[in-house]
Amino acid sequence: MASTMEQKLFYNTVLSQTFSPDGNYLMTGNIYGDVSVFDLPRALGPNKIEENELQGPTYRFAAHPDQQVACMLSTEDFFITGTCGEISGWDWKMVTSSKAPNSKISWNIQIPTNKDSYEKPDVNYMVYSKTNKLLYAGCGDNNIYIINLEDGRILRDMQGHTDYIHCLAIMGNQLASCSEDGSVRLWDLRKKENTNILTPHLIDKVARPRLGKWIGAVDFTEDWLLCGGGPSLSLWHMRTMEAATIFDLTDQGIHVAEIYEERVIAAGAASYIYHITYQGETLAKVPTSSNTVYSVVYQELPQKVLSAAGSSNYLDLCTNFNYREMVLKFA
Repeated sequence: MASTMEQKLFYNTVLSQTFSPDGNYLMTGNIYGDVSVFDLPRALGPNKIEENELQGPTYRFAAHPDQQVACMLSTEDFFITGTCGEISGWDWKMVTSSKAPNSKISWNIQIPTNKDSYEKPDVNYMVYSKTNKLLYAGCGDNNIYIINLEDGRILRDMQGHTDYIHCLAIMGNQLASCSEDGSVRLWDLRKKENTNILTPHLIDKVARPRLGKWIGAVDFTEDWLLCGGGPSLSLWHMRTMEAATIFDLTDQGIHVAEIYEERVIAAGAASYIYHITYQGETLAKVPTSSNTVYSVVYQELPQKVLSAAGSSNYLDLCTNFNYREMVLKFA
């Protein structure tokens, strides 16, 4: 039994992370359907722990046995997980207490199955709009679903992508999505319509044909659009859709791209988190325990912390974003 567990942990991959609403807990989900819960004040405080021993989670529970926890999200009321064909809500009080190992799902939303396919579409990425209490889910059937969390109803879907969706970003009444089809799409959420399409792999100076056309990560502000995947990580002017900066990174594909203050945080198929200026100057290159990073989350309060996770059983924590402070183990 122990050897099976060791084998699982050897191949462990952590795909998703989020913070609790009060910022005191870090939630992490893996390919086996487990969720590990870390009490951050405790993890970051002075610890009596054996010198060569890494801290594990405060609580852990089997959220979705035999399914991967592909994405997760935090709202005031619920901890939300996205898996194959469904979105589930969990009570915060349960999952951040000693009752966590016995946690039960509070509610479930089923993603419609295409009549031509018996396979349930994966829920790959979720974002939440606090203003209208709507959840947007990017799925494996190429669609973005708009879900009312008040009553759990799927209000409608937004169609346009021709392959599965990797990532979403939201700002006010605008949504950005990116996909395996090689495109980034901008959406007007009031009109529920596609307003712009960017295809980085068609621009020679951005394309990396040997890595494919897929776009794995997207983020944007009023002025800038950031995206990367098979094509190089690149920063585009929102008004003109012209590439302003093409970042020169030693990666084999980008899975994380975020605009943070006046810098870019990026990671992917390389064992580093890159912090870069808009002009492409490297501010920090932080080593990670994973050869491929799938998730980076950060917060300012109540404690400043960044956590990176990916193709290993370990989480890398930075309290100063420019270097790694400590390593935690998922299990």
